[in-house]
Amino acid sequence: MRFQVCLFAAFLAGWPAVVSAAELDGTKTIFANTRDKQRIPLGTVRFSPRGGGVSSFEISMDHARFADYFLSMKEFKCLDGKVEIVCHVPYPYSNPRTVSAKDMSWLEHDLLFLFKRPGEFGASMRNGLYFRLEPDERGWVGSPQAIDLNYISAPPDAADVAPYDPATRDDVAPGERWIESLLIE
Repeated sequence: MRFQVCLFAAFLAGWPAVVSAAELDGTKTIFANTRDKQRIPLGTVRFSPRGGGVSSFEISMDHARFADYFLSMKEFKCLDGKVEIVCHVPYPYSNPRTVSAKDMSWLEHDLLFLFKRPGEFGASMRNGLYFRLEPDERGWVGSPQAIDLNYISAPPDAADVAPYDPATRDDVAPGERWIESLLIE
């Protein structure tokens, strides 16, 4: 029996730590990891516990890191990559701005982006990026998923339900996008 307990403990030690409610407290930095091995600080997110494992959050993007682009009759804050320009698209509607260790969807919605090639004119809202956040040993890592930003061109029927559910997102192949992941640490 003692051998089995040791084996089970060793098995669990290899698993990444699970995010606790306590980790959804304080200010964390948001980084973009690019395929050309850059680690770009994008801004911060401040978590404030509200009880019951829920925290509110507030994002503050560092606009000095972004270039101004006027695309498709709208101003965007964008990162210039050699192979892609990636623009932040803040979720345009009111939302609860809350998260829990089991549900980071509203934070994911405030970290929407679109991409375009440097030579392309305008922006295609079909080229949206959603970063699905998962806990890891240092915080959260967001893997890119493809979305159509036209889906949120009108307010959702229910303001308290995050519109981009798994059925509206497609995984992106590794190395396909310039920003390979977002990190929150």
